[in-house]
Amino acid sequence: MTKDIFYCFKIMASPTELRKGKVIKYQGNPHLVLDLQHRTQGRQAGFIQVTMRNLNTGSSTNTKIRTTDSVQILHTDNRKLEFSYKDTEGYHFIDTETFDDTLLNSNMVSNAIDFMVENSSYSILFVDNTPLSIDLPAYVEIKVIESPEGIKGDTASNVQKPALLETGLKIQVPLFIKEGEIIKVSTSDSSYMGRA
Repeated sequence: MTKDIFYCFKIMASPTELRKGKVIKYQGNPHLVLDLQHRTQGRQAGFIQVTMRNLNTGSSTNTKIRTTDSVQILHTDNRKLEFSYKDTEGYHFIDTETFDDTLLNSNMVSNAIDFMVENSSYSILFVDNTPLSIDLPAYVEIKVIESPEGIKGDTASNVQKPALLETGLKIQVPLFIKEGEIIKVSTSDSSYMGRA
């Protein structure tokens, strides 16, 4: 099906029906609603102050939408897909039940590249049946491929050393972590969270 066919499933709604996590069409592009606040101005019509992220470019914007206007809410769904491999076309994700291949370009995964491990599952956001972004979990499990040995005699509890992970991400880890270990890494700040 083409995108045009899916446009008939869009919902025209009042801005007061907006919620965090909804995707709307704004200035011709899909935008994810990150935050919103209802405002009133005396006798004038109220408005909604909306913070949203353009799912095509990744940029965020803050705008006012009058409550008398209407917005287009787009149909969305999240699908668990397995990251299979990367090539010159982009990043390939496989549906493990149907074996359908879904391709995401580098813009769509820019916030997730350091946390994407082959053969691991990720939640992909689809808008009108088109994949647009990857939603990361709170942490991922990644293998340490390079890390120097800890210095003998160093008993301070908060001493850390650098580690290179299989995704190319470099982080600080405790001295006891060795090459080959699987560790948990926070996707919000790239910090070490513990052994897997």
